[in-house]
Amino acid sequence: MTVELASWLLQETLRAVLWAAAPILVGALLVGLTISVIQTATQINDQTLVFVPKIIAVLVLFSVLFPWIMGLLIEFTVRMFDFAARRGAL
Repeated sequence: MTVELASWLLQETLRAVLWAAAPILVGALLVGLTISVIQTATQINDQTLVFVPKIIAVLVLFSVLFPWIMGLLIEFTVRMFDFAARRGAL
């Protein structure tokens, strides 16, 4: 395995992971930012007010985006198996 091939495999893996995780992470970030702004405006400093809405947002986003995430990961897996079969690794 060459350095270029290993680099390409790592790049493809990271790209798939980032595409799968980014919508949920961005959603959690937006919910946390919104709650922090509300806490700052009302001067309420309770930590549970940040975590509970974030957990709910992540669960809702994950349940809504689960089919898309699984499709993305299945497509990635198929591409990697096809690539390995073409190289004669399987």
